[in-house]
Amino acid sequence: MERILVVGATGAGKSTLARAVGERLGVPYHEMDALYFTGPNWAVNEGLTDDLLRLTAEPHWIIDSLGYPEVRDLLWEKADTVLWLDYTRRVIMPRVLRRSLRRTVTRERLFGGNRETWAGWLSREHPAWWAWSQHAHRRREIELRSRDPRFAPLTSHRFARPADTEAWLASLG
Repeated sequence: MERILVVGATGAGKSTLARAVGERLGVPYHEMDALYFTGPNWAVNEGLTDDLLRLTAEPHWIIDSLGYPEVRDLLWEKADTVLWLDYTRRVIMPRVLRRSLRRTVTRERLFGGNRETWAGWLSREHPAWWAWSQHAHRRREIELRSRDPRFAPLTSHRFARPADTEAWLASLG
């Protein structure tokens, strides 16, 4: 495990797992949303592909994302391991709701200096709405990728329950 993707639906705990695995293995962790959103008003990084080409050329890395569409294949082709948090909506929704509520109340600065806002909760782009509406689609896409012959060399770990993930993480030492 040297080039690792942590995938799953919004709110599954990808960043938390990626950070923990990175610390245990001494692998540099990169937060995809921080690479993607680089400025105010959720400005998108126009150089994302170039940035990821440089980052994935390194021998060790861990990224917490299936990947935005424009870089998805690149990430999957460069990875050697996929950790899939395949949790139900019942697990994910309380997590994403708590996280978004905390971020909104505390006005926590996020990627590019942006913040979640009360008005943002009404948008279909809000993490809570996104997690609910994209859950099945995201799951299908990861399932298809895990069966795609292009990605057959990848070592994959699929975790259906947080307890399974925790046990696996504990086994890393």
